[in-house]
Amino acid sequence: MGDHPPIGEVDGKAKDIEKMFDAIAPRYDLLNRLLSFGIDRYWRTRAVRLLADEQPTRVLDVATGTADLAIKAERTLHPREVVGVDLSAEMLDYGRAKLDRLGLSSRISLVQGDAADPPFPDDHFDAALVAFGVRNFEDLTAGLRGIGRVLRPGAPLVVLEFSRPRTTPIKQLYAWYNEHVLPRIGGALSPDQGAYEYLPNSVAAFPDGPDFLVRMGESGFEDLRWIPLTFGITSLYRGVVPPEAASGASPR
Repeated sequence: MGDHPPIGEVDGKAKDIEKMFDAIAPRYDLLNRLLSFGIDRYWRTRAVRLLADEQPTRVLDVATGTADLAIKAERTLHPREVVGVDLSAEMLDYGRAKLDRLGLSSRISLVQGDAADPPFPDDHFDAALVAFGVRNFEDLTAGLRGIGRVLRPGAPLVVLEFSRPRTTPIKQLYAWYNEHVLPRIGGALSPDQGAYEYLPNSVAAFPDGPDFLVRMGESGFEDLRWIPLTFGITSLYRGVVPPEAASGASPR
């Protein structure tokens, strides 16, 4: 596959995203470590720590990929249940193999599904996480509302996503890295070079920072926070389902 999915929110994008991640699944973990210089582990740790005060018993990891964030949540928060959901069957297969190696298959379950319509009951989870996944949603509002539906009233959602650095010279260095380094490394180690051209283009088109908080608010979340990390290369976002929200009630 040499093409990449459409950038932004486009009808039919979910199928292209599924195909892209199926293609890059064999080298996904290696490329994450290389392309981020290993900092992605720190970013995931920060994301999970934003849920520590809640002590959730049921945690949902959306766009779980090969389950790195689900594993971090299980080891840090020790909830009764961790469930990862992802569009890509290939990514989930690699995730299950990883869980088997780590002896975590009984603690974490992985399910194929879409954030816009998660295959879970209303109000089921105490917390949800998404790492580097919301940028790939076919419909951002539908995906956020789908997550909100399966969260109980008062439950938090934490999103970790790439963002655009806003300060000189970091933004210039970031642009140079995305244009010259990332596609070459990704193309050399992955069968799908288009995926690593899609990545920086999708980051550039994503409504990051305060704009993403607006989208979270429009999707029914409140008590919103934005925390830039590593010079703004990534950002953490946190919001909660309104405590008074009831299943099926607007805006959920």
